[in-house]
Amino acid sequence: MKQKKLFAALLCAVSSIAYAASDSLDEVVVTAARSEQSIGQTLLDTSVISQHDIAASGAADVSALLRNLAGVEVMQTGGIGSQSSLFLRGTNSTHTLVLLDGVRIGSATSGATALDQLMLDQIERIEVVRGNVSSLYGSEAIGGVVQIFTKRGKGEPKATVGAGYGTHATRRAIASFGGEVNDANFHLGVSKFATDGVSAINTALSPSANPDADGYDNTSLSARAGYAFNAAHRVEVSVFRSLGKVQTDNAWGLPTDLDESEATLSKWSLAAGNQLTEEWKSQLTLAQGEDDLVSRSNGTQTSAFKTVSDQLAWQNTLNVGEQGVALLGAERVKQKVSSNTAFTADARSTNSLLAGYTADYGVHQVQVNVRQDRYSDFGTANTGLLGYGLRATEGLRITASASSAFKAPTFNDMYYPLSWGYQGNPNLKPERARNLELGAHYRQDGQHLDGVLFQNRIRDLIVINGSWTTMENLDEAIIEGMELVYGIKRDALEIENALTLQSPRNARTGTQLPRRAQTLNTLTVARRFQDGRVGFEWRSSGARTDGFNSLAAYDVINLSAQWQFAPHLELTARVDNLLDQDYMLAHGYNTLGRTVWVGLNYR
Repeated sequence: MKQKKLFAALLCAVSSIAYAASDSLDEVVVTAARSEQSIGQTLLDTSVISQHDIAASGAADVSALLRNLAGVEVMQTGGIGSQSSLFLRGTNSTHTLVLLDGVRIGSATSGATALDQLMLDQIERIEVVRGNVSSLYGSEAIGGVVQIFTKRGKGEPKATVGAGYGTHATRRAIASFGGEVNDANFHLGVSKFATDGVSAINTALSPSANPDADGYDNTSLSARAGYAFNAAHRVEVSVFRSLGKVQTDNAWGLPTDLDESEATLSKWSLAAGNQLTEEWKSQLTLAQGEDDLVSRSNGTQTSAFKTVSDQLAWQNTLNVGEQGVALLGAERVKQKVSSNTAFTADARSTNSLLAGYTADYGVHQVQVNVRQDRYSDFGTANTGLLGYGLRATEGLRITASASSAFKAPTFNDMYYPLSWGYQGNPNLKPERARNLELGAHYRQDGQHLDGVLFQNRIRDLIVINGSWTTMENLDEAIIEGMELVYGIKRDALEIENALTLQSPRNARTGTQLPRRAQTLNTLTVARRFQDGRVGFEWRSSGARTDGFNSLAAYDVINLSAQWQFAPHLELTARVDNLLDQDYMLAHGYNTLGRTVWVGLNYR
């Protein structure tokens, strides 16, 4: 009831400030409907982190920027590069699908994607769609989709080099070259990031852990090239690879133990886009994503898990009259697992069919999506989405949607071999969810205001049974909440505040889901000058639980700055955790205190 009153007040407030001048600079996104839309037309709750945002932040990794978005929480077991978990709208860490240029790069054993291994130097933009979107993308998209796009060449060919240094002996170097030549475009980039870090585990809580600093070293490479034979036919090839080496701690080991892991994320893709007729555009994509994790203790390998996902997709968009666009597609994904653990099955395949329709009938908008995924091991999952939008005034839209989603059981869930009385359960069903949303969106004259109410019910959650012998579909969760985002651009000033109020809880016991807060808020302020920019971030989180332990609420303030002091030279600086707050994202694990970073770029 309280949320309904808040939403009604929001509608009144937005209506009272709506006026005539429209915002003609809407950013184009592709993730919310798998086709191009301006962000002011999307019916699904969508955020964009642009190349401008990435460059201005001075941040090192993807997680640092995702934390600033509404509905996003990132948990990390130590400093940069340590294992992280993304909670989108209070859902589990395995309930968000992460795509890299449209390619799945996640682990089929853990069910998660190693976002902690994605540095920002190779990234051009990030699109985040919140809510059930399995009807567009299949498994995992219960909380939403994070799609990350690598850099591509634009304009006259040019080179960029940069380097910097910061707290904890943090070093960073980048080099890239790319652009357009006649009908071809290309980009090649390489980056290096290394830091001595801090001790991952808090030794005051775990005295047996090694107290030394746990460092991180990452080398990333991306390459992308495209060629247009003519206005109707184009091919593009892209390659990405991230190799991260992270030192970790073991709370139950010896103080002298040296634990480390080596994580590799990679993908390649080959795509052919063809305008077959004036109304029919087709794209055929062949791709492979890979997640490879090897862990060692004192130089001896302790575990190895590798997932290779071969993917083939054919997507067709057809203009239907002047108002609508139809989507038809087919996909096949084959996952292969190799490990020092002898899983009872090591491969499975998925065949998928999808269809959709988006249309704009004057003041009315509609989006319909349906999808069927046929798995070789557990059967079929059908999902759908129905969205509606009403332009109440020139700048105000009201949106509503109902959708369903699912998450396939992982190889750990189904095929883990008998060990210490425990083994996987091949009879598991997929986790399933239903989501309802109601939103109000105002966008005019440099201002935007987005308020969304959501309710996500998730059933057949996969958890370990009472005797700790196998996994079963036992739990249910319900997540209700509200997101309110207001932003304004006035001359050289940019301000945005993202507030999330949510109640992620076990539907049977009523207990709050672990590591998820009920209140999240981020305020960002930026001021541009003739030759530079300064930025301010204030991120706040409410209290959380972690097992039998409580995690206190926290506030973190970050600063950033850019100064172009010569035609091709730019100085960047960033201060994280300005007030040196001592807080925990996961019980027993340290976070970074105050850190300072200074870099120099030649463009």
